[in-house]
Amino acid sequence: MATDYATLKKGGFMRQKQKDHFSLRLSVVGGQVDAKQLAAITEVADKFGHGYIHLTSRQGIEIPFIRLEDIDEVKAALAEGGAKPGVCGPRVRTITACQGSEVCPNGCIETEKLARELNDRYFGQELPHKFKFGVTGCQNNCLKAEENDLGVKGGVQVSWQEDKCIQCGVCEKVCREGAVTIADGKVTVDQDKCNYCGRCAFSCPTDAYDTTPGYLVSFGGLFGNHINKGEEMLPFITDKETLFKICDAALSFFKENANAGERFKFTIDRIGKEKLQEKLNEAYDKKR
Repeated sequence: MATDYATLKKGGFMRQKQKDHFSLRLSVVGGQVDAKQLAAITEVADKFGHGYIHLTSRQGIEIPFIRLEDIDEVKAALAEGGAKPGVCGPRVRTITACQGSEVCPNGCIETEKLARELNDRYFGQELPHKFKFGVTGCQNNCLKAEENDLGVKGGVQVSWQEDKCIQCGVCEKVCREGAVTIADGKVTVDQDKCNYCGRCAFSCPTDAYDTTPGYLVSFGGLFGNHINKGEEMLPFITDKETLFKICDAALSFFKENANAGERFKFTIDRIGKEKLQEKLNEAYDKKR
């Protein structure tokens, strides 16, 4: 029987140059792998590979030199440790994420939880071409959100509370955008300059800012043979339900309009950014 390479690739087994050998891509969500999974991966790499793994640029783990005849045993061994193969080909890929507010002092959102929710909702979904999500927790942009087909960047909306303010001036000093100014005992936040980084609120010694966490979303990022920075096309989003509706709308636009083998960025260019904007606006406005 002929080897079904397409099905193997869909299940994370990518052909190597060496005949009947595969590099197995594992399912990793938001860069998180627990100790039990690591132990199983190590055992498989030792027993069925060449005793090492490869860490990909998208927080993935790959085990090279898996032989064709060992594939079923490899999957069973990984399953015992709670690890499983990922996916390749024209579908939603691994959701990448930084550590977010759970760990990072600069984090504005819980990135790991969001990555898992996005993974549960979209991972492996069949599409005209591959589609990448990236989640980053703040404006430091460790995950380079705009390199992804759909990038999510965490932020906080701030509101100054006069009764708590001691006029120390720290918020004005730490604002890198020049959005915060103090004059005549009043703090003003210029919303046109604010980038939702939250430095003013995080630095305030008296918690004189109310904060609302949320998301900035970019569309059409690409980093390969062609490079394109994803573009933000919507206002700041303050609730997860709306974020998911917008993600649904973007994927729906891609499914309905893309040619086979065409990345999201080129579908947008061919169909017209204004058409995507209409669909995104419709999803965004449903929150009202």
